[in-house]
Amino acid sequence: QVQLVESGGGLVQAGESLRLSCTASGRFFNVDVMGWYRQAPGKQRELVASITRVLLTTNYADSVMGRFTISRDNAKNTVYLQMNSLKPEDTAVYYCNAQIAPTRWERTSDYWGQGTQVTVSS
Repeated sequence: QVQLVESGGGLVQAGESLRLSCTASGRFFNVDVMGWYRQAPGKQRELVASITRVLLTTNYADSVMGRFTISRDNAKNTVYLQMNSLKPEDTAVYYCNAQIAPTRWERTSDYWGQGTQVTVSS
């Protein structure tokens, strides 16, 4: 069974930094695109950043461009989100997402982590 396990959330003050990690575990063929989403209270879940597997092409939401950096370690099936210059509006539950192929003969499916709370105080 495939699982995504996140870590690294917490409570920080505005201007500080946090680093989120997410590791895919279980039995699978490979992990394609990995990304981070967030959902604030009363709002829809939104894409924060994503990264492809081979070319490591990244994509960022405009609101985090220049402050957040996504990276991955394919050998560890792990994706990271370095968050700098955090703002109160970054407060949300952050979810890891990965497109994973269970076997070489199957298409990728979306998998989600359990979510980790990030709270930024002003």
